[in-house]
Amino acid sequence: MGANHKTMFEFITDEEERGQVGIGTLIVFIAMVLVAAIAAGVLINTAGFLQTKSEATGEEATAQVSNRVTVVSAAGNVTDNQDIDFVNVTVMRAAGAENINLSEATVQWIGPATATTLTHGDSANATQFDTVDVKGDNNPVLTTQDSRINIVINSTAVGGGLGGGQQAQLTITTQFGSQTEYWVSVPESLQGKNVVKL
Repeated sequence: MGANHKTMFEFITDEEERGQVGIGTLIVFIAMVLVAAIAAGVLINTAGFLQTKSEATGEEATAQVSNRVTVVSAAGNVTDNQDIDFVNVTVMRAAGAENINLSEATVQWIGPATATTLTHGDSANATQFDTVDVKGDNNPVLTTQDSRINIVINSTAVGGGLGGGQQAQLTITTQFGSQTEYWVSVPESLQGKNVVKL
């Protein structure tokens, strides 16, 4: 037993053998450091990607909420048949909004007879709305807070006109995706009037 103990002791104290064990440990340590470095690089890249994505999403969400129009007023042209043939909706930029290009907007019309979505065009008809400057000269873009533009809708072409007491729901969607709803309400009596407030 004493001889075995002596052999084991010599094995442990052999300088050459101890050096080989140290090199093996060093290789394992270096491998662990490399794996940790690669994992850290992947995590940093992923974090950077997620940060960029979240910033872009936040900007889009902010634009969708703030870049909208506000309806200032609405008026209707009364025909000899006592109905409304053209609806004029005056809009402005909402507070904090950027430039809003109405040529890229859509207007959803839900009336008593029909529901449709209108795009911008050179004339108001069954599929398009027109825009006319009220204040400012950048039609169809609302460039300042003072700019006012009329959205002109041919209610006769869209839904057969609006009679007394009828309503239509308008949803104006800008190029940013923000929406503004407005109810057009025709007075009960149109007798003797050329234009009425809606």
